[in-house]
Amino acid sequence: MKLKFTILALLLSTVGTMGAIANAQEADHPSDKPMIVASDFGVAPWMVRGANGPEGFGADLINEIGKDLGRPKVEIVDINFSGLFAALFAKRAEFLVNPLNLTAERADRMLYTEPLFSTGNGFLVRAADEMKGFEDLKGKAVAVNRGTISDTWATANAEKYGFEVQRYDVFPDTVQAILTRRAFAALNEIPTTVFAASQNKAIKVGFKDFNGRNFAYAFRLEDTEYRNKVENVIECMKLDGRLRKLHEKWYGAAPDAGSAVDTVYFGFGPPGFKGFEPTAHVPKCK
Repeated sequence: MKLKFTILALLLSTVGTMGAIANAQEADHPSDKPMIVASDFGVAPWMVRGANGPEGFGADLINEIGKDLGRPKVEIVDINFSGLFAALFAKRAEFLVNPLNLTAERADRMLYTEPLFSTGNGFLVRAADEMKGFEDLKGKAVAVNRGTISDTWATANAEKYGFEVQRYDVFPDTVQAILTRRAFAALNEIPTTVFAASQNKAIKVGFKDFNGRNFAYAFRLEDTEYRNKVENVIECMKLDGRLRKLHEKWYGAAPDAGSAVDTVYFGFGPPGFKGFEPTAHVPKCK
């Protein structure tokens, strides 16, 4: 009899815990209210401020996800990259939709979706200048967006290649730095630099460093259930070609072979990083 009561108590405790988690998830991600997410609007063509609000690859993508999740509306909050993580932890946004690199350090603090976009280091220079490799940075200045993975790379490699690091709060300011000759190169993600160069004949992509990095959305650590729901939609968009079409629309070309844009990964979350769930599943698509 005592054993039966113990089992019953454990079952009731489990049910109560699951109910509390479900209530917390609904409170943080209310299904009947606008979905509030955050991004830096200074990264074209991922997210920029248009005449009618945010537009770009990232804006179209999160709006599609919001529709598939049945949310009545998506509100994208514009926050400089340096303040994005604090905004997430303070619950000013449900999750981050910035082009955010997957790193082991960040995965310790946040919960990531599977990769959704492949990237690497892109170096913008003035049209008249040349850059064939890292050695061409010696004795020069490299402008970066403060707090980004580009900042991290530049900080780690400045001494090795002999360049100075200049930090700015938004990407357009790094471009302005090379145009005004305060810096030799502006470092950012390859797709961002390719698009910037296509819009301004005074600059070009001097060098591309494809290094296997990927973008993914980031959530608070306790949001596993909601992360999985969003990832399910991302996987469906890969399978039905919507993600590829958005890439072609905003970047002017199909994604490279093997890109995360077309790859559905096993389990939930980013393979090889903390927060990954090795759970086999079939995406539930509409």
